[in-house]
Amino acid sequence: MKRSNLHIIIIGAGDIGFTLAKMLSYEQHDIVIIEKDADKFQHAAENLDAQVMHGDGSSFKLLEKAGIAHADMVAAVTSVDEVNMLCAITARQYNVPKTIARVKNKEYLSEDAPINAQKFGIDLIIHPESEIARGAVSLLRQSAATDIIEFAGGRIALVGVQLDKNTPFLNKPLAELGKEYQHFPFRTIALQRKDYTKIPRGDDVYLANDRIFVILPKENIPDLIKTVGKENTKIENVMILGGGQTGYLVARELENQYNVKVIESQAEKSADLAERLRKTLVIKGDGRDINLLALEGIIDMDAFIAVTGDDETNIISCLMAKHLEVPKIISLINKPDYTAIIPTIGIDAYISKQLLTVNSILKFIRRGQVVSVASIPGISAEAIEMIPNDGSKITRQPLRKLHFPKNAILGAVMRGDEVFIPVGDSQIEAGDKVVLFALPSAIHEVEKFFN
Repeated sequence: MKRSNLHIIIIGAGDIGFTLAKMLSYEQHDIVIIEKDADKFQHAAENLDAQVMHGDGSSFKLLEKAGIAHADMVAAVTSVDEVNMLCAITARQYNVPKTIARVKNKEYLSEDAPINAQKFGIDLIIHPESEIARGAVSLLRQSAATDIIEFAGGRIALVGVQLDKNTPFLNKPLAELGKEYQHFPFRTIALQRKDYTKIPRGDDVYLANDRIFVILPKENIPDLIKTVGKENTKIENVMILGGGQTGYLVARELENQYNVKVIESQAEKSADLAERLRKTLVIKGDGRDINLLALEGIIDMDAFIAVTGDDETNIISCLMAKHLEVPKIISLINKPDYTAIIPTIGIDAYISKQLLTVNSILKFIRRGQVVSVASIPGISAEAIEMIPNDGSKITRQPLRKLHFPKNAILGAVMRGDEVFIPVGDSQIEAGDKVVLFALPSAIHEVEKFFN
């Protein structure tokens, strides 16, 4: 998979644009980012390995200065739908091969609308609120996990679990655990300890409060949850804080299976939600008011999901729910700076808007041998699904002879309908779906094995 560096223009240096530029810069692409806001421009200029331009991304002249005539991709991810769509349409006029637009207003996504994004020939439409809702629902349905990402058409899962002092196998080397727990296939591919992430080796041990990431066949997730000494809470009653697009989408997905309450502070939004949702109880009120939460029965809830647009509101309300012993708590986090502290303050699971959105964009960019790519909130590494071709270096010898990069690890392989965990004597074959985990410093070396 030999791939020359791409010339990529990113419009918008907010959380999504900044994170996308940062991740693509690891791969040494030629990146230009355009930002209108002076503070965001300054932040990007000081912290990104990219050319940063100050101005309006919808300006023809500025786009030409950014090199749109020879660009391989334009990703417009500002907070303004019309700007994003105009940028993507402009890129089409310059014959840019790949165009991406972030869209918040779902009217632009409707096939029946007189003006919609698809009609303009935009290659990828990103709707972050839908990404968040899918992530929240997935975490809720596997309530003991902090993260769940699926690969190989849903057959392989990457699962995050927070360990505590009751985990039965603390302080044992991983090499010993592999021999002791052989009743289902799994591999620990990353370990987060406070703010440090590492690819674990055989002599590493688990400690209380570690957050571990395990890859395994999806059907074995219940075995993993049981092995680490946890259990999925039976979910019947769910309270959602925030009645914006995300809260609506989560409630709509859940209301046919669970008893759902939505708390929204704005009267207009509350009334709109009450009309659009069929079985959900909508309550107008401040979700930071512990008396309101108590009055609405938070102590009887099995899950609390905070998805307002304000991180501080989400965090405070989740901590109150934690204090009131709600079994499952999920928080939306918009600001990347908060992701490192969330697991340490007792919030079970969280969703990062910018990383979910960036994951969708990266998956689109890396078509070919790279089938899928995902980043995990708070973890500076990528999980990548790749398919080697005939003659790829990784197919030539057993794994133990290949000298695979130190900061990368093969997690699982799907060959036909079989999923297995590769070991030293395993030999990857052309056409296998290989899921691996790599720190940024190792991604280039990993790709060479699949060329």
